Amino acid sequence: MRKSILWIVILFTGYIYAQNSVVSQFSQAFANVAEKANPAVVTIMTQKVYKVNQMHAPRTPFNDFFQFFPKNFPEQEFYGHALGSGVIVDGKKGYILTNHHVIADADEIDVKLMDKRVFKAKIVGSDPKSDIAVLQIDGKNLSELKLGDSGKLRVGEWVLAVGSPFSANLSHTVTAGIVSALGRSNIISGVNNYEDFIQTDAAINPGNSGGALLNLKGELIGINTAIVSGGIEKANRGVGFAIPSNMAKKVMNDLITKGYVVRAWLGVYIQEVEDKLARALDLNTRDGALVTKVVEDSPAEKAGIKEGDVIIRFNGELVKDPSHLKNIVSSTSPGTKSEVIIVRDGKEKTLKVVLEELQQDKEQFAANTNHDDRNFGLQVQDLTPALAKQFGLDSEQEGVIVTNVEASSAAYKAGIRVGDLITRVGKKNISSKREFKKMIKTAKKQGTILLLVKRNGVSRFYALDIED
Repeated sequence: MRKSILWIVILFTGYIYAQNSVVSQFSQAFANVAEKANPAVVTIMTQKVYKVNQMHAPRTPFNDFFQFFPKNFPEQEFYGHALGSGVIVDGKKGYILTNHHVIADADEIDVKLMDKRVFKAKIVGSDPKSDIAVLQIDGKNLSELKLGDSGKLRVGEWVLAVGSPFSANLSHTVTAGIVSALGRSNIISGVNNYEDFIQTDAAINPGNSGGALLNLKGELIGINTAIVSGGIEKANRGVGFAIPSNMAKKVMNDLITKGYVVRAWLGVYIQEVEDKLARALDLNTRDGALVTKVVEDSPAEKAGIKEGDVIIRFNGELVKDPSHLKNIVSSTSPGTKSEVIIVRDGKEKTLKVVLEELQQDKEQFAANTNHDDRNFGLQVQDLTPALAKQFGLDSEQEGVIVTNVEASSAAYKAGIRVGDLITRVGKKNISSKREFKKMIKTAKKQGTILLLVKRNGVSRFYALDIED
């Protein structure tokens, strides 16, 4: 009996020791990463000068007195200050990664290191669409952080965030958390930007923007960018976002070598594959990007992509949604011959597309509005020259014009409005009210109607459930 008790005590003691050892090692890992990262993380202080003369000053009795001398009234200067963070990624050349919004419109940029040295920084390049900027300072003995592979990140991994929240006095604040999710989009911007955020619950606050997100190897796997506070107060609520290092690296290299970001262009307008749309299109998946319009003479048109196609794979990678496709295409080198797998009329088809470089006047849009549809309640008319003129349309276009939408109908709730041009019902293009009614009658047997609606030159699919 005594021997049994002795063995239990020995085993329990060994277990407690092992547990303490694991915790100690874990703690040491955090401390090692922080110690390595801190010297390479910088505080960015920007200043902008605002000039205001008397003619634009607020109206007060004091202004009224000086209005007798408008030509001699001195111009006044006001100084605005902002705070952010950055990461040195090349110590020899002094390159610093940060956010575009940290340095946007700044007249002066100062960079403060952990050793309290302060340098004037110049902007090498800045890309608003990815919110990445590259700065450069002229200094010696600069620490740097190695860029890791954000593509290997997994949800649940431990990460550390380093930056200057709220104040320069709080520089090099280190917080810890996990990767909460990957591939987040439509967080900050509109359809013209590129978002593929890492979501983390490591505390990120105002001032952390541009700072480092690190894995436990001490590699830079993200640039902290945004928070979702859930209220008026701009403070951490456990939902923060970082730009993946792979995206940041590509943008940085382009800005340094070319002065702008090279992106490829496919030439399609796309939207999400919602459940009703998937059923209407007879799809087995809700992933992918539904093509609502193909730009004339674009790579997509040349490859044979058509409106109504659902792009499910691009160069072997499964397309999750429109934002994902946008990021895959933009990161592919122009001139590359890419394989695109689409679903058309319920069948998969493989196409070859040669991407072109995205020009400043070309944009690829992804519409992501969700709708809950129940009934449709539409009245349409053939597109006559008079109606075309009334609604600002080209009378040569094919389709039917919406002249009335019942306010209580699913069509109205979905967003269809008077003046919209319906160009397609189901899988068939229409050019008359007669064709519209015929296709509606056919669609009623399936319980769902699929409409392609054009408004202000932009097309979008709507799937409406029909009730008799």
